[in-house]
Amino acid sequence: MSDDENHLIAERRAKLAKLRERGVAFPNDFRRSALAGQLLAAHDAATAEALDAAAISVGVAGRMRAKRVMGKASFAKLEDSSGAIQVFLQEQALGAAYDDFKAWDVGDLIGVEGVLFRTRTGELSVRALRARLLTKSLRPLPDKWHGIADTELRYRRRYVDLIMNEHSRRVFETRSRIVRYLRAFLDEQGFLEVETPMLQVIPGGAAARPFKTHHNALDLDMYLRIAPELYLKRLTVGGFERVYEINRNFRNEGLSTQHNPEFTMLELYQAYSDYADIMRIVEGMFHGLADTLLGSRKVAYQGREYDLTADFARLSIEQIILANDRDLDPGMLRDPQYLRRVCDTLKIPYKSVDGPGKLQIEIFEKTGEHTLVQPTFAYAYPAEVSPLARRNDQDPFITDRFELFIGGREYANGFSELNDAEDQAQRFKEQVQRKTAGDEEAMYYDADYVRALEYGMPPAGGLGMGIDRLVMFFTDSASIRDVLLFPHMRPEA
Repeated sequence: MSDDENHLIAERRAKLAKLRERGVAFPNDFRRSALAGQLLAAHDAATAEALDAAAISVGVAGRMRAKRVMGKASFAKLEDSSGAIQVFLQEQALGAAYDDFKAWDVGDLIGVEGVLFRTRTGELSVRALRARLLTKSLRPLPDKWHGIADTELRYRRRYVDLIMNEHSRRVFETRSRIVRYLRAFLDEQGFLEVETPMLQVIPGGAAARPFKTHHNALDLDMYLRIAPELYLKRLTVGGFERVYEINRNFRNEGLSTQHNPEFTMLELYQAYSDYADIMRIVEGMFHGLADTLLGSRKVAYQGREYDLTADFARLSIEQIILANDRDLDPGMLRDPQYLRRVCDTLKIPYKSVDGPGKLQIEIFEKTGEHTLVQPTFAYAYPAEVSPLARRNDQDPFITDRFELFIGGREYANGFSELNDAEDQAQRFKEQVQRKTAGDEEAMYYDADYVRALEYGMPPAGGLGMGIDRLVMFFTDSASIRDVLLFPHMRPEA
């Protein structure tokens, strides 16, 4: 902190001390009658004469973002959650309160009661009849023209970023609109929103490293959930045929522009459907979001236009691999020795326990993912890397599973659910073998989930979709930290 900033803070603390002496610090009895945005929407077209004749009394409150003192009259810009409105203050109308106002600082929260009028320059304003300081701001705001130039500081002090940066506020308002739309979309189709445990004895539903904690009362190690999948499918067994949860998940993995250890997902399960039905649900969500948020199905993201108009492309994993390396032998794509040689050539690391399905996915992620620019469902994932998905009836090497890619980035993962209890038990055993061999992301054996399947789960389709990446796409945000109010960061020294 600079000496200048320390000096300004000291001055403001001295002002607060005087307010405390007068017994008027931090009042909580001011009530506003309207938001700035509401006043502008309702009266911005009114003439000066019409406003004077109507004598509309208003009470507004918010943060003072600008201040211009001109002797016995002054202007201030007052900003609330809906926007900003100008306030005109005169010594003649306010008396002693006008002297108080002159000592207030930009950043203070104030309340003003008065009447609407239009200035000589034509700006809708409030002519103050009463004005009060509601909260003294002890720290000066950044320069209004430059805001917070340090990106890391924006993330650490999001509260200041939101004060200074209208774009940041709009991003998070859009995030709320997206979540509301998804809820309305699913509610309309008969889905039931539910809540499942965030603390779990066995972390399941995804291949990821969990965060570990300890439950003191039970003297039991537990895990923060990596996905709600196995609990939601238990509910499907119990008769809830359409369920969803918008949930916080936790994965003990790295940080990047696309990854945060704590993130939000939508998961849903629909009985008597398959992965093709879930693809259509995903398309409907994207179409509806584009229509609602943008009024267009052409979405601009980071300098490129994405076309959501038509049905999304559908390509199998093997088709994508072959399309990006025409020298590969199509007849050898399931031969582990051949695939290991391909991995060696491409400098792709792998483990000794990796079979042809895992090796295929490693090659796909290295050579194919980034080529899926326009919306594309990559489907037919190998069973080896899809322990919860239903095998394809004609080809048991693969599952009826898809992932949605846009701009080379995964947005959703869905599949026809595995409801064969014996097959699921065997898949869990294979995952345990991988974990024993050193794969920290392999799944645990969940005996209770297998037992639930033994009671009978209807055929179903399921979906997991990352809300954070969805918000990034529809707000043209480059980093996941831009769409998380408080992203994880190392503590300040």
